[in-house]
Amino acid sequence: MEDDFGAAPDTALMDDGEGREPLDASLAPAARPGEGLIVLAATPIGNRGDATTRLIAWLEAADIVAAEDTRRLHRLVTGLGIKVGGQVISYHEHNEAVKTAELLAQVQAGKTLVMVTDAGMPSVSDPGFRLVTAAVEAGVVVTAAPGPSAVLTALALSGLPTDRFCFEGFLPRKSGERAARLHELALEKRTMVFFEAPHRLEAMLRALHHEFGPTRPAAVCRELTKTYEEVIRKPLSGLLEWAEAAQIRGEIAIVVGGAPEADPGTPEDHVAAVNELMSQGMRMKEAVAVIAHDVHVSKRELYSAVLAARG
Repeated sequence: MEDDFGAAPDTALMDDGEGREPLDASLAPAARPGEGLIVLAATPIGNRGDATTRLIAWLEAADIVAAEDTRRLHRLVTGLGIKVGGQVISYHEHNEAVKTAELLAQVQAGKTLVMVTDAGMPSVSDPGFRLVTAAVEAGVVVTAAPGPSAVLTALALSGLPTDRFCFEGFLPRKSGERAARLHELALEKRTMVFFEAPHRLEAMLRALHHEFGPTRPAAVCRELTKTYEEVIRKPLSGLLEWAEAAQIRGEIAIVVGGAPEADPGTPEDHVAAVNELMSQGMRMKEAVAVIAHDVHVSKRELYSAVLAARG
C-alpha cells in the first residue's frame, strides 16, 4: 500500500510561511558519501499537539516515509496541516521482513528514509527494530527525532520509583507462558512497565496479583495525553477489583513497583545455615562468609553468633 499524500516540491526544507523554522540539515548526522539516512521519528501517543518540530520537518523533507499504518499517518499530517514531501510506504510487522531489504537499498542509493509508527518511538514494541538491525550491519547511518513516549509518560505519572526501571512490553497471551514470565520477574527490584490490550487487562492483573502478591503497588495508565486520560494507582488487589467492575477501553500501560527488599533477619537466624555448610566439610570462616553474602548480614556479627551458639 503506497500513497504520495500530495507530494511537496523540492523546496520542502524551506520555511512554509507559517512561521515554522526550517529543518537545519547541518544538524543531521553525516551519511556516508553517496548514501542516505534513516530517521526514527517519534509520533504523538495521543495528543496531536505533542508532535515535535523535527518530526514535522522530517515528514516534509524525507524522500520516503515508512509508516506502520498509512491511514493513521494521513490523519496525523492532516491534523498538523502539513504534507508529506516524499513517497509513503506501508511498513508493519506483516511485511517488514520483505520490505526491509528494499528500503535499505534505497537508502544506500542516497534516499532519506523516515520511519514512523502509530504512536511513540519506532522499534519500541513497534516495527523498526529489523530495519535498524539491518542498517547497522550495512553501516548505514541511523538517527532519531525523539519525542513522546508512553513508557516514560506512564512511569512519570505512576508515582512509583523512577530511578531504576525496566520495560517489559506485552506479556505472552497464553496463560502458561505469561505466568512463567511473571514468575521470572517476581523478584525484580526495579519498577516495571508493561503494555496490554484493554480486553486482556483483567487477566493480566489477575496473573500479576497471583505472582507478585496483592499488596504490590501499581498503576494502570489509560489514554495517556488524551481527553479521557486516567491513572489509577492502587495495590494489585485494588486494581484487580477495579478491572473486574470497569469497562476498560483505550491504550493502556501498567507500571508495577519492584520487589521489596527482603528482611535479612538477625545473625542468630542464620546460624543453622552456617552449621549445615560446616557439616559438609566447609571451614567455619568460609561458611560464615558464604551465608553472610547470601543473606546480607554482617560477617563479624554472624561469626560471633555462631561462636555463641557453640558455647
